[in-house]
Amino acid sequence: MSQEQTPAEGTPLIPPSSIEHPLFDQSIEALRSVYDPEIPVNIYDLGLIYHVGINDENEVNVLMTLTAPGCPVAGEMPGWVQEAISGVPGIKTVDVELVWEPPWGMENMSDEARLELGFM
Repeated sequence: MSQEQTPAEGTPLIPPSSIEHPLFDQSIEALRSVYDPEIPVNIYDLGLIYHVGINDENEVNVLMTLTAPGCPVAGEMPGWVQEAISGVPGIKTVDVELVWEPPWGMENMSDEARLELGFM
């Protein structure tokens, strides 16, 4: 996923994820267990997860979006994400923030998701 830049400051709208953290891969696998009930693809491959930050105390911060602001599970999905990552051994706390900038687009989907949905 590309890092969107704000024109004025040149700082990323989405901070980089903690890909070097030892619990990062397990956290991503946990995210792949969460599905949008209307789309047969997990939310990570769908491109709804913008950022997974894990600090030295194993506290996780997730920035995520939805395919549309009126998504019927908007109130529930952040809780599903929190629950999934909380199940990773060693994770202390999980904070999930729903964001709308940058807006989700089909270009956020992984190749696997595009294939599953018939876009490839």
